[in-house]
Amino acid sequence: MEQLTLIATCPMGLEAVLAREIRDLGYDTTVENGRVTFVGDKLAICRANLWLRTADRILIRMGQFEARTFDELFEGTRALPWSDWIAEDGEFPAEGRSHKSQLSSVPACQGIVKKAVVEHMKERYHTEWFKETGARYVMEVALLNDIATLTLDTTGVGLHKRGYRKLVTEAPLKETMAAAMVLLSRWRADRPLYDPFCGSGTIPIEAAMIGWNIAPGLRRTFAAEAWHSVPEALWTQAREEAYDLVRDDVPLEIVGSDIDSEAIDVAVAAAKAAGLAKELSLQVLPVAKARPRGDYGYVITNPPYGERLGDRGEVEKLLRQLGGMTSQLPTWSAFILSPSKQLEHYMGRPANKKRKLFNGRIECQLYQYFAPGGLFAKERNKRAEQQTSPDR
Repeated sequence: MEQLTLIATCPMGLEAVLAREIRDLGYDTTVENGRVTFVGDKLAICRANLWLRTADRILIRMGQFEARTFDELFEGTRALPWSDWIAEDGEFPAEGRSHKSQLSSVPACQGIVKKAVVEHMKERYHTEWFKETGARYVMEVALLNDIATLTLDTTGVGLHKRGYRKLVTEAPLKETMAAAMVLLSRWRADRPLYDPFCGSGTIPIEAAMIGWNIAPGLRRTFAAEAWHSVPEALWTQAREEAYDLVRDDVPLEIVGSDIDSEAIDVAVAAAKAAGLAKELSLQVLPVAKARPRGDYGYVITNPPYGERLGDRGEVEKLLRQLGGMTSQLPTWSAFILSPSKQLEHYMGRPANKKRKLFNGRIECQLYQYFAPGGLFAKERNKRAEQQTSPDR
Protein backbone atom coordinates (compact mmCIF):
# COMPACT_ATOMS: atom_id res chain seq x y z
CA MET A 1 0.00 0.00 0.00
CA GLU A 2 1.15 3.54 -0.76
CA GLN A 3 3.29 5.10 1.97
CA LEU A 4 2.25 8.54 3.20
CA THR A 5 3.93 11.18 5.33
CA LEU A 6 1.60 11.84 8.26
CA ILE A 7 1.78 14.54 10.91
CA ALA A 8 0.31 14.24 14.39
CA THR A 9 0.01 17.64 16.08
CA CYS A 10 0.05 18.14 19.85
CA PRO A 11 0.43 20.80 22.56
CA MET A 12 3.98 22.00 23.21
CA GLY A 13 5.71 19.77 25.73
CA LEU A 14 3.91 16.56 24.77
CA GLU A 15 5.96 15.71 21.68
CA ALA A 16 7.97 12.92 23.37
CA VAL A 17 4.82 11.37 24.86
CA LEU A 18 3.07 11.43 21.49
CA ALA A 19 6.14 10.01 19.72
CA ARG A 20 6.13 7.08 22.15
CA GLU A 21 2.45 6.45 21.39
CA ILE A 22 3.14 6.44 17.65
CA ARG A 23 6.10 4.08 18.03
CA ASP A 24 3.87 1.77 20.08
CA LEU A 25 1.60 1.61 17.00
CA GLY A 26 4.61 0.42 15.00
CA TYR A 27 5.71 3.57 13.14
CA ASP A 28 9.06 5.38 13.17
CA THR A 29 8.90 9.02 14.22
CA THR A 30 10.55 12.40 13.69
CA VAL A 31 9.88 14.88 16.49
CA GLU A 32 9.46 18.62 15.87
CA ASN A 33 7.98 21.44 17.94
CA GLY A 34 4.28 20.76 18.41
CA ARG A 35 4.19 17.84 15.99
CA VAL A 36 5.47 14.34 15.30
CA THR A 37 5.94 13.15 11.71
CA PHE A 38 5.72 9.48 10.74
CA VAL A 39 5.34 7.35 7.62
CA GLY A 40 2.47 4.94 7.17
CA ASP A 41 -0.21 3.73 4.78
CA LYS A 42 -3.90 4.63 4.70
CA LEU A 43 -4.61 2.16 7.50
CA ALA A 44 -2.21 4.24 9.62
CA ILE A 45 -4.58 7.20 9.20
CA CYS A 46 -7.36 5.14 10.79
CA ARG A 47 -5.20 3.69 13.56
CA ALA A 48 -3.66 7.03 14.49
CA ASN A 49 -7.03 8.77 14.75
CA LEU A 50 -8.47 5.93 16.83
CA TRP A 51 -5.53 5.37 19.16
CA LEU A 52 -3.50 8.52 19.80
CA ARG A 53 -4.42 9.90 23.21
CA THR A 54 -2.21 13.01 23.24
CA ALA A 55 -2.52 14.18 19.60
CA ASP A 56 -4.72 17.07 18.50
CA ARG A 57 -5.23 15.92 14.90
CA ILE A 58 -3.74 13.76 12.13
CA LEU A 59 -2.66 15.48 8.91
CA ILE A 60 -1.52 14.13 5.54
CA ARG A 61 1.51 16.06 4.29
CA MET A 62 0.65 16.70 0.65
CA GLY A 63 3.91 18.45 -0.15
CA GLN A 64 6.64 20.80 1.00
CA PHE A 65 8.56 23.35 -1.07
CA GLU A 66 10.18 26.79 -1.00
CA ALA A 67 7.74 29.63 -1.63
CA ARG A 68 9.04 33.19 -1.54
CA THR A 69 6.52 34.52 -4.07
CA PHE A 70 2.83 33.96 -4.77
CA ASP A 71 3.76 32.42 -8.13
CA GLU A 72 5.96 29.83 -6.39
CA LEU A 73 3.19 29.08 -3.89
CA PHE A 74 0.61 28.74 -6.69
CA GLU A 75 2.69 26.47 -8.93
CA GLY A 76 3.96 24.33 -6.05
CA THR A 77 0.44 23.82 -4.74
CA ARG A 78 -1.13 23.07 -8.14
CA ALA A 79 1.47 20.34 -8.78
CA LEU A 80 0.40 18.30 -5.74
CA PRO A 81 -1.96 15.28 -6.09
CA TRP A 82 -5.08 16.86 -4.58
CA SER A 83 -7.51 15.00 -6.83
CA ASP A 84 -6.19 11.66 -5.53
CA TRP A 85 -7.87 12.62 -2.26
CA ILE A 86 -10.57 15.21 -2.88
CA ALA A 87 -13.80 14.07 -4.55
CA GLU A 88 -15.37 16.15 -7.30
CA ASP A 89 -18.17 17.30 -4.98
CA GLY A 90 -15.85 17.73 -1.99
CA GLU A 91 -15.74 20.88 0.12
CA PHE A 92 -12.11 22.03 0.32
CA PRO A 93 -11.57 25.20 2.39
CA ALA A 94 -8.04 26.54 2.84
CA GLU A 95 -6.59 27.58 6.18
CA GLY A 96 -3.15 29.04 6.78
CA ARG A 97 -0.45 30.44 9.01
CA SER A 98 2.88 32.14 8.38
CA HIS A 99 5.97 32.72 10.50
CA LYS A 100 9.28 34.30 9.50
CA SER A 101 8.35 34.15 5.80
CA GLN A 102 8.19 36.69 2.99
CA LEU A 103 4.61 35.60 2.27
CA SER A 104 3.27 37.02 5.52
CA SER A 105 -0.36 37.69 4.56
CA VAL A 106 -2.25 34.57 5.64
CA PRO A 107 -5.53 35.47 3.87
CA ALA A 108 -3.64 36.04 0.62
CA CYS A 109 -1.83 32.71 0.93
CA GLN A 110 -5.12 30.91 1.63
CA GLY A 111 -6.60 32.48 -1.49
CA ILE A 112 -3.63 31.42 -3.63
CA VAL A 113 -3.81 27.83 -2.33
CA LYS A 114 -7.55 27.61 -2.96
CA LYS A 115 -7.14 28.97 -6.51
CA ALA A 116 -4.26 26.57 -7.25
CA VAL A 117 -6.23 23.54 -6.03
CA VAL A 118 -9.26 24.59 -8.09
CA GLU A 119 -7.05 24.77 -11.19
CA HIS A 120 -5.64 21.30 -10.43
CA MET A 121 -9.16 19.90 -9.91
CA LYS A 122 -10.41 21.42 -13.17
CA GLU A 123 -7.77 19.45 -15.10
CA ARG A 124 -8.69 16.19 -13.35
CA TYR A 125 -12.49 16.44 -13.35
CA HIS A 126 -12.93 18.43 -16.59
CA THR A 127 -15.33 20.95 -15.08
CA GLU A 128 -15.25 24.69 -14.46
CA TRP A 129 -17.31 24.73 -11.27
CA PHE A 130 -17.31 22.70 -8.06
CA LYS A 131 -20.45 22.41 -5.93
CA GLU A 132 -18.52 21.65 -2.72
CA THR A 133 -21.57 19.95 -1.17
CA GLY A 134 -19.87 16.65 -0.30
CA ALA A 135 -17.31 15.50 2.26
CA ARG A 136 -15.08 18.11 3.90
CA TYR A 137 -11.33 18.24 3.15
CA VAL A 138 -9.65 21.01 5.14
CA MET A 139 -6.37 22.11 3.53
CA GLU A 140 -3.71 24.07 5.38
CA VAL A 141 -0.73 26.04 4.13
CA ALA A 142 1.89 26.55 6.84
CA LEU A 143 4.78 28.85 5.97
CA LEU A 144 7.94 28.76 8.08
CA ASN A 145 11.20 30.37 6.97
CA ASP A 146 9.83 30.57 3.39
CA ILE A 147 9.11 26.81 3.29
CA ALA A 148 5.47 25.97 2.54
CA THR A 149 3.99 22.78 3.97
CA LEU A 150 0.61 21.76 2.52
CA THR A 151 -1.56 19.33 4.48
CA LEU A 152 -5.01 17.73 4.54
CA ASP A 153 -6.75 17.27 7.90
CA THR A 154 -8.08 13.71 8.35
CA THR A 155 -9.49 14.30 11.84
CA GLY A 156 -12.10 17.05 11.70
CA VAL A 157 -13.18 17.92 15.24
CA GLY A 158 -10.06 17.78 17.44
CA LEU A 159 -9.03 14.42 18.91
CA HIS A 160 -9.63 15.65 22.46
CA LYS A 161 -13.34 15.30 21.68
CA ARG A 162 -13.67 11.62 22.63
CA GLY A 163 -17.45 11.64 22.51
CA TYR A 164 -18.19 10.89 26.16
CA ARG A 165 -18.34 14.43 27.54
CA LYS A 166 -21.60 16.14 26.57
CA LEU A 167 -21.50 18.67 29.42
CA VAL A 168 -18.52 20.63 30.74
CA THR A 169 -17.56 22.35 33.95
CA GLU A 170 -16.34 25.95 34.04
CA ALA A 171 -12.69 25.16 33.36
CA PRO A 172 -12.36 21.60 32.03
CA LEU A 173 -9.01 19.92 31.47
CA LYS A 174 -8.66 18.70 27.91
CA GLU A 175 -8.86 14.95 27.51
CA THR A 176 -5.53 14.92 25.66
CA MET A 177 -3.75 16.64 28.57
CA ALA A 178 -5.40 14.37 31.14
CA ALA A 179 -4.23 11.32 29.19
CA ALA A 180 -0.73 12.80 28.94
CA MET A 181 -0.57 13.25 32.71
CA VAL A 182 -1.51 9.60 33.25
CA LEU A 183 0.98 8.38 30.63
CA LEU A 184 3.78 10.53 32.08
CA SER A 185 3.09 9.12 35.55
CA ARG A 186 3.71 5.56 34.30
CA TRP A 187 0.62 4.52 36.26
CA ARG A 188 -0.41 0.90 35.86
CA ALA A 189 -3.89 -0.57 36.12
CA ASP A 190 -2.93 -2.69 39.15
CA ARG A 191 -2.26 0.45 41.23
CA PRO A 192 -4.81 2.73 42.95
CA LEU A 193 -5.32 6.17 41.39
CA TYR A 194 -6.91 9.16 43.10
CA ASP A 195 -7.85 12.62 41.78
CA PRO A 196 -8.99 14.90 44.62
CA PHE A 197 -9.91 17.76 42.23
CA CYS A 198 -11.55 15.66 39.54
CA GLY A 199 -14.02 18.25 38.26
CA SER A 200 -15.85 16.70 35.31
CA GLY A 201 -13.92 13.44 35.77
CA THR A 202 -11.52 13.72 32.85
CA ILE A 203 -8.42 12.29 34.57
CA PRO A 204 -10.23 9.25 36.09
CA ILE A 205 -12.01 8.50 32.80
CA GLU A 206 -8.84 8.80 30.71
CA ALA A 207 -6.97 6.64 33.23
CA ALA A 208 -9.67 3.96 33.04
CA MET A 209 -9.48 3.99 29.24
CA ILE A 210 -5.69 3.55 29.47
CA GLY A 211 -6.06 0.83 32.11
CA TRP A 212 -8.46 -1.12 29.91
CA ASN A 213 -6.57 -0.30 26.71
CA ILE A 214 -9.63 1.34 25.15
CA ALA A 215 -8.79 3.31 22.00
CA PRO A 216 -9.93 6.89 22.77
CA GLY A 217 -11.50 7.39 19.33
CA LEU A 218 -13.78 4.35 19.38
CA ARG A 219 -16.92 6.37 20.20
CA ARG A 220 -16.57 9.09 17.56
CA THR A 221 -16.18 9.67 13.84
CA PHE A 222 -13.50 11.44 11.81
CA ALA A 223 -13.49 13.65 8.73
CA ALA A 224 -11.69 11.07 6.58
CA GLU A 225 -14.40 8.46 7.22
CA ALA A 226 -16.46 10.34 4.63
CA TRP A 227 -13.64 10.34 2.04
CA HIS A 228 -13.78 7.97 -0.93
CA SER A 229 -9.96 7.96 -0.82
CA VAL A 230 -9.81 6.15 2.56
CA PRO A 231 -11.88 2.96 2.09
CA GLU A 232 -14.51 2.11 4.68
CA ALA A 233 -12.95 -1.35 5.00
CA LEU A 234 -9.83 0.18 6.54
CA TRP A 235 -11.84 1.96 9.22
CA THR A 236 -13.69 -1.30 9.93
CA GLN A 237 -10.40 -3.18 10.21
CA ALA A 238 -8.90 -0.60 12.56
CA ARG A 239 -11.98 -0.56 14.78
CA GLU A 240 -12.16 -4.36 14.95
CA GLU A 241 -8.49 -4.44 15.95
CA ALA A 242 -9.19 -1.89 18.67
CA TYR A 243 -12.18 -3.78 20.05
CA ASP A 244 -10.13 -6.99 20.15
CA LEU A 245 -7.44 -5.24 22.23
CA VAL A 246 -9.79 -3.99 24.98
CA ARG A 247 -8.92 -5.52 28.37
CA ASP A 248 -12.14 -4.95 30.30
CA ASP A 249 -11.49 -7.84 32.66
CA VAL A 250 -8.77 -5.88 34.48
CA PRO A 251 -9.97 -4.68 37.92
CA LEU A 252 -9.53 -0.92 38.40
CA GLU A 253 -9.26 1.09 41.61
CA ILE A 254 -9.79 4.66 40.40
CA VAL A 255 -11.38 7.33 42.59
CA GLY A 256 -12.22 10.95 41.86
CA SER A 257 -13.62 13.53 44.22
CA ASP A 258 -14.48 17.22 44.15
CA ILE A 259 -16.16 19.68 46.50
CA ASP A 260 -18.46 20.81 43.66
CA SER A 261 -21.54 18.56 43.50
CA GLU A 262 -22.52 19.86 40.04
CA ALA A 263 -19.07 18.91 38.71
CA ILE A 264 -19.49 15.40 40.10
CA ASP A 265 -22.89 15.16 38.37
CA VAL A 266 -21.15 16.04 35.09
CA ALA A 267 -18.39 13.49 35.84
CA VAL A 268 -20.89 10.72 36.53
CA ALA A 269 -22.73 11.46 33.27
CA ALA A 270 -19.44 11.38 31.34
CA ALA A 271 -18.40 8.09 32.97
CA LYS A 272 -21.75 6.56 31.98
CA ALA A 273 -21.34 7.80 28.40
CA ALA A 274 -17.87 6.25 28.32
CA GLY A 275 -19.23 2.92 29.62
CA LEU A 276 -17.11 3.20 32.77
CA ALA A 277 -19.60 4.22 35.45
CA LYS A 278 -19.25 0.93 37.35
CA GLU A 279 -15.46 1.07 37.31
CA LEU A 280 -15.03 4.56 38.81
CA SER A 281 -15.85 5.91 42.24
CA LEU A 282 -16.82 9.59 41.92
CA GLN A 283 -17.86 11.45 45.06
CA VAL A 284 -18.50 14.90 46.50
CA LEU A 285 -15.70 15.45 49.02
CA PRO A 286 -13.36 18.31 49.97
CA VAL A 287 -9.66 17.58 49.62
CA ALA A 288 -9.19 18.13 53.38
CA LYS A 289 -11.28 15.01 54.01
CA ALA A 290 -9.81 12.86 51.25
CA ARG A 291 -8.23 9.63 52.50
CA PRO A 292 -6.98 7.51 49.58
CA ARG A 293 -6.62 3.83 50.39
CA GLY A 294 -4.04 1.27 49.34
CA ASP A 295 -0.29 1.14 48.85
CA TYR A 296 1.89 2.40 46.01
CA GLY A 297 -0.92 4.44 44.50
CA TYR A 298 -0.91 7.58 42.38
CA VAL A 299 -2.40 11.00 43.01
CA ILE A 300 -2.86 12.59 39.57
CA THR A 301 -4.63 15.93 39.64
CA ASN A 302 -5.11 19.42 38.19
CA PRO A 303 -5.99 21.64 41.19
CA PRO A 304 -7.91 24.89 40.68
CA TYR A 305 -5.77 28.01 40.41
CA GLY A 306 -6.25 31.75 40.47
CA GLU A 307 -5.87 32.30 36.74
CA ARG A 308 -8.44 29.60 36.08
CA LEU A 309 -10.92 29.47 38.96
CA GLY A 310 -11.59 30.88 42.37
CA ASP A 311 -9.99 33.20 44.88
CA ARG A 312 -6.21 33.12 45.23
CA GLY A 313 -6.30 32.75 49.00
CA GLU A 314 -8.73 29.85 48.72
CA VAL A 315 -6.50 28.21 46.12
CA GLU A 316 -3.47 28.46 48.42
CA LYS A 317 -5.50 26.83 51.18
CA LEU A 318 -6.49 23.96 48.86
CA LEU A 319 -2.87 23.39 47.81
CA ARG A 320 -1.76 23.23 51.45
CA GLN A 321 -4.50 20.68 52.10
CA LEU A 322 -3.30 18.69 49.09
CA GLY A 323 0.21 18.76 50.52
CA GLY A 324 -1.11 17.55 53.86
CA MET A 325 -3.00 14.71 52.19
CA THR A 326 -0.02 13.49 50.16
CA SER A 327 2.27 13.68 53.20
CA GLN A 328 0.10 11.00 54.77
CA LEU A 329 0.71 8.71 51.76
CA PRO A 330 4.42 7.76 51.98
CA THR A 331 4.13 4.95 49.42
CA TRP A 332 2.19 7.03 46.88
CA SER A 333 3.47 9.08 43.94
CA ALA A 334 1.87 12.42 43.04
CA PHE A 335 1.62 14.21 39.70
CA ILE A 336 0.20 17.72 39.94
CA LEU A 337 -0.38 20.11 37.02
CA SER A 338 -0.24 23.73 38.18
CA PRO A 339 1.02 27.18 37.10
CA SER A 340 1.83 28.05 40.72
CA LYS A 341 5.48 28.91 41.34
CA GLN A 342 4.88 28.18 45.03
CA LEU A 343 3.38 24.71 44.74
CA GLU A 344 6.43 22.97 46.20
CA HIS A 345 6.21 25.34 49.19
CA TYR A 346 2.56 24.44 49.73
CA MET A 347 3.35 20.75 49.30
CA GLY A 348 6.04 21.00 51.96
CA ARG A 349 8.78 19.44 49.83
CA PRO A 350 10.48 19.88 46.45
CA ALA A 351 9.31 17.84 43.49
CA ASN A 352 11.57 15.07 42.23
CA LYS A 353 11.03 16.33 38.71
CA LYS A 354 9.20 19.11 36.85
CA ARG A 355 8.01 19.25 33.26
CA LYS A 356 6.71 22.36 31.47
CA LEU A 357 3.30 21.85 29.86
CA PHE A 358 0.59 24.15 28.58
CA ASN A 359 -2.99 23.84 29.83
CA GLY A 360 -4.60 25.76 26.99
CA ARG A 361 -2.52 28.92 26.85
CA ILE A 362 -1.53 28.82 30.51
CA GLU A 363 2.06 27.74 31.15
CA CYS A 364 2.13 25.09 33.87
CA GLN A 365 4.52 22.65 35.45
CA LEU A 366 3.77 19.00 35.99
CA TYR A 367 5.20 18.56 39.49
CA GLN A 368 6.25 14.95 39.93
CA TYR A 369 6.72 13.35 43.35
CA PHE A 370 7.98 9.77 43.26
CA ALA A 371 7.22 7.36 46.11
CA PRO A 372 10.24 5.52 47.58
CA GLY A 373 8.79 2.17 46.55
CA GLY A 374 7.11 3.33 43.39
CA LEU A 375 7.81 2.34 39.80
CA PHE A 376 10.13 5.31 39.14
CA ALA A 377 12.18 4.52 42.25
CA LYS A 378 12.50 0.86 41.27
CA GLU A 379 13.68 1.79 37.78
CA ARG A 380 16.15 4.30 39.22
CA ASN A 381 17.52 1.72 41.68
CA LYS A 382 17.83 -0.86 38.91
CA ARG A 383 19.87 1.55 36.77
CA ALA A 384 22.10 2.37 39.75
CA GLU A 385 22.73 -1.34 40.38
CA GLN A 386 23.62 -1.90 36.74
CA GLN A 387 26.07 1.01 36.78
CA THR A 388 27.85 -0.25 39.92
CA SER A 389 27.81 -3.93 38.93
CA PRO A 390 31.36 -5.51 38.92
CA ASP A 391 30.52 -7.13 35.58
CA ARG A 392 30.53 -3.71 33.91
